[in-house]
Amino acid sequence: MTAHAKDGAATPAPEPGSWAFTNVRDRWEAPWTRVRADAASFSTPPCPIRSGALVTRITVALAEDQPLLRATLLTVLRLDPSLDVVGEAGDGEEATRLCESRSPDVILMDIQMPVLDGISATARISRVAPSTKVIILTMYDLDEYVYRALKAGASGFLLKDTSPPGIIDAIKAVHSGQALLAPTALRRLVDRHSPRRVLAEDPHLTSRQNEILRLVGLGLSNDEIERALVISRSTLKSHLSALLQRLGARDRAQLVIEAYERGLVGHP
Repeated sequence: MTAHAKDGAATPAPEPGSWAFTNVRDRWEAPWTRVRADAASFSTPPCPIRSGALVTRITVALAEDQPLLRATLLTVLRLDPSLDVVGEAGDGEEATRLCESRSPDVILMDIQMPVLDGISATARISRVAPSTKVIILTMYDLDEYVYRALKAGASGFLLKDTSPPGIIDAIKAVHSGQALLAPTALRRLVDRHSPRRVLAEDPHLTSRQNEILRLVGLGLSNDEIERALVISRSTLKSHLSALLQRLGARDRAQLVIEAYERGLVGHP
C-alpha cells in the first residue's frame, strides 16, 4: 500500500452532513515525515455521547499491516477527544481476536493484509462481534474487493487518501447509524460486481417489503420512500427493521446488495 501526498493549498474539511466519502479526493498535504505534525494542526468538534453526567467516547480499533501508515492513523485517531483507541492489529486474525475481546464500536480495516485478509476478517467479526461496525480502507472506490467486503458485513468504506477530518467524521457517522457512502455510489459499485438475475420478487417477503427493498436498492432516502408509498416514518422504520432481520443484513448497504442480487433492481 502506498501513501499519497500532495503539496499545495490546505485540505478542506468535508461539508457538514455529507457522507459521500466515495467521492473524496482530498490529499494529505505533507510527506509522511510531516503527517504527524499536520494531523496535530486540525481540530474537529468533539461529539461525545452523554449519559447523565458521564461522557462515553466512541471506542475505535485499527487493522493495518504497514507499520508507518498504522502509526500515522493511530495518531490521527488519538487526537480526537471523542474517540478512544482500544487496540491495533497488523493482520486479519489479530483484528478478529481484538474485536472479539474488546468489541470496539468501530474498526478501520485494511483489505489486503497477511495471515487473514480484511474481507475474511470482516465476515468473522460480523459473527463474533456483531455490534462492531467495520469501515474498509481502500485505494479504489469501485474495486471488487470493496463489494465483497460490504457483502461480508462492512458498514462502508473510505479511500486511503481521505483527509484526517474526513476519517473522524466517517467514524462518527457510522457509529451514529448514518450512511457512510452515497446511495448512488453504492449502486454503481453493486451494479458493476453483483450477479445479473431475472427480475423477481422474494416470496418470503410481503409485497410491501419487496417494494421497500426495491426502492432502497434504487437509492431512495427514507423521505423519498415515505412520499412514494404514502406511509409514515414509524411504519417505514418497522418495515426496514423487519427486512434487516429477515434477510440477515446488518445495514442499508447490505439491503442495496440484496435488492440487486434478488433481482428487485435491474441492471442496464
